[in-house]
Amino acid sequence: MAAAQVWSVDPRTGKPREEVAAEATAEEIDRVVRTAHAVRDALADRAVRAAFLRTAAALLEETASHVVEAADAETALGPGRLNGELARTAFQLRSFADIVDEGAFLDIVINHADDSRTPPWPDLRRIKVPLGVVAVYAASNFPLAFSVPGGDTASALAAGCPVVVKAHPDHPATAELCASVLRRAAAQSGLPQDVVQLVHGFEAGVELIRHPLVSAAGFTGSVRGGRALFDAAAARPHPIPFHGELGSLNPVVVTAAAAAERGEELGAGLAASMTLGVGQFCTKPGLVLVPAGADGDVLVKELTHGVSEVEAGVLLDHRMREAFVAGVAERAALDGVEAPVTPGAGGEHTVGAGFLAVDAARLAREGAHDLLLEECFGPVTVVARYSDDAEITAVLSRLPGNLTATLHLSRAESAGEGHGAALLAALTPLAGRVLVGGWPTGVAVAPAQQHGGPYPATTSTSTSVGGTAIERWLRPVAYQTTPEALLPPELRDANPLGLPRVVDGRREAGVRAEGN
Repeated sequence: MAAAQVWSVDPRTGKPREEVAAEATAEEIDRVVRTAHAVRDALADRAVRAAFLRTAAALLEETASHVVEAADAETALGPGRLNGELARTAFQLRSFADIVDEGAFLDIVINHADDSRTPPWPDLRRIKVPLGVVAVYAASNFPLAFSVPGGDTASALAAGCPVVVKAHPDHPATAELCASVLRRAAAQSGLPQDVVQLVHGFEAGVELIRHPLVSAAGFTGSVRGGRALFDAAAARPHPIPFHGELGSLNPVVVTAAAAAERGEELGAGLAASMTLGVGQFCTKPGLVLVPAGADGDVLVKELTHGVSEVEAGVLLDHRMREAFVAGVAERAALDGVEAPVTPGAGGEHTVGAGFLAVDAARLAREGAHDLLLEECFGPVTVVARYSDDAEITAVLSRLPGNLTATLHLSRAESAGEGHGAALLAALTPLAGRVLVGGWPTGVAVAPAQQHGGPYPATTSTSTSVGGTAIERWLRPVAYQTTPEALLPPELRDANPLGLPRVVDGRREAGVRAEGN
């Protein structure tokens, strides 16, 4: 039986564009993974890895016009958004190259033998080593930054792990183009091209997570798909880490004082954030607690105006469009739910932005309105009007884990007056990134970033954005009473590679030995 063909589809029309590839069979997955596993030692040299990542960034920028054209044709995200995403992706690659060069990610700790301890300490030297082949499942909504050349791939390669990417069916041509860029960068850096491989197909994704030589996986997608892969990773004879980003409501709390102080500004900001990228950001604010009364009405009025001005947009594919239209209709039909701006179908291939409003008291207890506490992918949010802090607390207590949680305070509350600290404490257990002011859409690629939160936001406590994302693909190994001549160079007393280390409790920056 011939393998099914993979087609690139134009979401603006729903029509196929071109045949891109064939779905990988189980035999092909086995071959690809074994090939990646066979070349893993080629990534051992940190200097070569860093050069590879920088070359990949440069080649991605050189081919930017072709990459953006392909991605726009498959996602309808627009050249402006995609050029920005490409710049972010290149920055990520270079950032991980810098991390590889600096070497602190190896987390080297050396304790020399100490007989004065009780009990005595043997000589112990710990370092982190790469796990092995990493499976990366590309995201639908970020065809570059969270897909083939994205953060999961970049961080895994930086750690020294070969990568097999399962392309997302919404942008297979973009995936092929980006994979060719990475493979060309590998070759130009003196590495085997097979340190990066690409496969297509739903069953290919299932086979990939089950393969015994796959050592870890990174995923960005739906709760349903991510949970199925997470369970498959755990059910293997030898379970593996599965770092999945699944779904997030991203609650926002606006205090009564904040609404009184700048209700119009907050309404306009919310309209811009929830409709950004046609509401397809994983950090879109999906539930906003707004005070009942006149001050909250000002915010809602400005939100109504802002959302009403947003033109109908194209979602990433028609399946998502159908799910959005059905999802908002089901939510709007609930008792007590109003639609000041009705979200739903905007045309044959588009959707219109909108928002729903409900009394917070309905969300504070279990029932049919629990549907409003689930993510609805697309340009819609739920505004829950509360009467007092008790209702805020009651709603927050019923929320699942999130990527973000946002708190808007007045100037006086930000200075420490009132209940700001208590509300911040209530939001902190719910999310990996807690904002005071601003809006959660947009995730800075910074060393202190945390893009991950309690389940179902993510399946682990790690971050997929920022430098510490590299830690997902490493494991610690301690060498005990190992002769100096047999130790990895990174662990030798002379520190010939000039790495930052902690030696007998003292931090040393390390100075590169002469001639190294």
